[in-house]
Amino acid sequence: MQSTGAPWHTRSATDVVSALSSDAERGLSGNEVRARSAKYGLNQLAQAQKRSLWTLLLYQFRSLIVLLLVSAAAVAVALGDVIEAAAIFAVIILNAAIGFFTEWKARSALNALREQSASVARVIRDGREEQIDASALVPGDVVLLSAGDRVPADGRLLSASQLKVDEAALTGESMPVSKTADAELSEDTATADQTVMVHMGTGVSDGRGTFVVTATGAATEMGKIGTLIEGVEVHGTPLEAKLSQLSRTLLWLVLGLCAIIVFSGWLRGNQLLYMLEVGISLAIAAVPEGLLAVTTMTLAIGMQRMARFNALVRRLPAVESLGSTTVICSDKTGTLTRNQMTVRAYDLLDGQVTVTGAGYDRDGTFEVDGAAISPSLDAAAAGTLELALRIGVLCNDARVSPVGEESSVLGDPTEIALLVAAQKGGLRPDALLQEYPRIAELPFRSETKLMVTVHRTPEGGVIACMKGSPSAVLDASVSIEAGHGATALSDAMRATVLANNEALASSALRVLAFAWRELPADYSAKDTTADNPDSPDPQLTTQFSFVGLVGMSDPLREEASATIATCQRAGIRTIMLTGDQQATAAEIARQLGLDKSVDGTPKRTVHARELHNLTPEGWLDAVRDAAVFARVSPEHKLQIVDALQRQGHVVAMTGDGVNDAPALRKADIGIAMGLRGTEVAKESAAMVITDDNFATIVRAIEQGRIIVHNLLRFIHFLFSCNFAEIATVFAAIMVGWPLPLGVLQILWLNLVTDIFPAMALALEPSAPDVMTRPPRDPDKPLMSRDFAWLIAWQGMLLSGCTLAAFGIAMRWYGSDGPGLQHAITIAFMTLALSQTFHAFNARSRVRSAFSGQVFANAWLWGATVLCIALQIAAVSFEPLRQLLRTVPLTLTDWTLVVGFSLAPVLVVELVKLWQRQTVRASELSAEPSA
Repeated sequence: MQSTGAPWHTRSATDVVSALSSDAERGLSGNEVRARSAKYGLNQLAQAQKRSLWTLLLYQFRSLIVLLLVSAAAVAVALGDVIEAAAIFAVIILNAAIGFFTEWKARSALNALREQSASVARVIRDGREEQIDASALVPGDVVLLSAGDRVPADGRLLSASQLKVDEAALTGESMPVSKTADAELSEDTATADQTVMVHMGTGVSDGRGTFVVTATGAATEMGKIGTLIEGVEVHGTPLEAKLSQLSRTLLWLVLGLCAIIVFSGWLRGNQLLYMLEVGISLAIAAVPEGLLAVTTMTLAIGMQRMARFNALVRRLPAVESLGSTTVICSDKTGTLTRNQMTVRAYDLLDGQVTVTGAGYDRDGTFEVDGAAISPSLDAAAAGTLELALRIGVLCNDARVSPVGEESSVLGDPTEIALLVAAQKGGLRPDALLQEYPRIAELPFRSETKLMVTVHRTPEGGVIACMKGSPSAVLDASVSIEAGHGATALSDAMRATVLANNEALASSALRVLAFAWRELPADYSAKDTTADNPDSPDPQLTTQFSFVGLVGMSDPLREEASATIATCQRAGIRTIMLTGDQQATAAEIARQLGLDKSVDGTPKRTVHARELHNLTPEGWLDAVRDAAVFARVSPEHKLQIVDALQRQGHVVAMTGDGVNDAPALRKADIGIAMGLRGTEVAKESAAMVITDDNFATIVRAIEQGRIIVHNLLRFIHFLFSCNFAEIATVFAAIMVGWPLPLGVLQILWLNLVTDIFPAMALALEPSAPDVMTRPPRDPDKPLMSRDFAWLIAWQGMLLSGCTLAAFGIAMRWYGSDGPGLQHAITIAFMTLALSQTFHAFNARSRVRSAFSGQVFANAWLWGATVLCIALQIAAVSFEPLRQLLRTVPLTLTDWTLVVGFSLAPVLVVELVKLWQRQTVRASELSAEPSA
């Protein structure tokens, strides 16, 4: 919506709301939202223009393979073989179609992932707070902001409490900009100085605020300068770079070999043009031109598969990094636990009150020594409990539906638990918030570990409510609430509170403390010094009266312990990072099985105070045998990641807050929480888990391993088959035999028996032991010496069996004329079927092809049946026989072909059996695709 008068930043908040026909308290109505949506459209920036399908198709004709095929067709024309030239042009079309399908499939997969990475916004509509897709915002919407949010549209601030916004994406300003709702600005104020405005694409680094949307989509400042923000980045991955380098190396090697074959064949008396055509055909068969396309497709399909079980990978390199992960640094709350906090006990000076019930169920009671009490009625029994419940409601940003309505919650689980506890005690949070309106606040910060809110009382007074870590609240307190008033907080009482805190924490409870104080009746919101959160008003951080402790539990996820055990077997170390106290963290670690290594060696729980002023070497010692870090800050997370990486680990780090962004970027795989994570955290991460579940991270790591293993299976099969084709022709020339394969037969092998099984191997499901092997070293070359030898000897095995069948056939039918054509047919069929069956060898380097997983890959069986059917057609369907120059085979011929086609499978199985029974089996089992 364009301003019809003065620019938005020059107007007061009230004037802007009026001009937009909105309501600062209730927001827009549903009818008004629908009308404005029809008028202004979606709140989206223009997408970058992508290649059309026609452009994608034409691009397939620019590859090296096409150039070689055109050369082969030209040679065929020069030899006067028009039918063969036409067949080669048909191969060009088929090759382009395969390339087009592969790239289209990869692009479709990535587009589907983009659609899942949409941002969300919290708005007020019809007087209710709700969370919507940011693209559904319209001018006039009232939007809520808090630390970690990504600003979803341009707007004028209505309120701001210590609000700071990182505007580097828009203005280039490196430091967060303080915002206010009250400044008066001139018309010529630059965008970077418009402190009353927030803009799409910028990030909230601190504080809270509300704003009314003034512009959406292309009308925003970000839209005007044409900046494109995409949730999923698509670029080459390190693995693709390695494959590209490998392909280039093989290209020159293959071209050199083919040149030798052409020259040798010519010296042996073959026609030069014919040998040139054979050499080009072998080069076409051997150059792995489709390797990068299949890699991209495999990575993209793997990302789609992960998305189906709640792991949204935003960057392709993360897929390969996942397979090499050696350490997972995981938050506790919501990841290892259910993220449904439940208040279990209030510890007050008068005694301890237990709370029954679980989760967000509002059925529950308060008990003292087993006897139920009513906090709002039985003051003598409950003591200061009602005051603690009130503070839990007032010093709170969460929302729960009133008792009697359908249960709905919105906000931090800890704060929701406090509201539910208040409802169990008979309080009405909605009514209490209206009775005690908030007039100022100090938002929670990890540095202070406190939150303070200021409220006007029904009598006209002003009070401040505080909640936070027990030690921080105690430091701010000078008195303590007893049953009938406050008394001075003595050192003995402080010691008692800390002892009670330790007891609650040792029971695996998360502990918070409450306090309150009265303020002058004329207290102003400006007294909070919102523009300087590092120096808040002393009235909000001192002279408080301590009320008590609250202990809350968040049940462990049922699968957490088993998943951590799986990580241990897979050689992956799990480190728990938590803001909980050391005693709480240690008990939870014991329940999860984190307190000991696989061999039973005890592991440490490290408190944040042990991390102060550590040297770089000290950090290495701190992370070496730690299982848990308690009371850690976002800065500690960054140092922990750095220390682990310096030890050579591949680190996955979870995070949800805006301050976690540096650690998420630093980690090899930054993992943001989809349910409770901030937008800034999500955009900094390489992966988002939409269910906040630790088990999902481990499943994603398993899929990462599978994807990398499958790509290596693909390389194993493709390169050994290509080498077999070259070796067959080269060996025949060297021993003075006729060429065992024709030009079109070589091309047929490349497009039929190579491509279908190879792509099926790229879709191989998980091996049963994939999570019992150590992680793959990401710096290890793809083509190790052992891997190259494996490809070479198996390629020579396929070639040897083909040449043996060819030699026997020449002895049966002769080495010239129709007899030679019969022998060539047998050699062609033997090599084609042996390559098809060789795909089963490539599934594992050690495990038998006939293990319990033999039928696990339906794609491979489908490819096998298709290849066999096509090979039968090649010798029985007249048009194909004419094209490929084959002849029908007798039953004896088929016995020879099938025998030598299956021989490589038998030999490889015997070698695997020998390997499994030797010491090297343990080494080979660590290899991908083992």
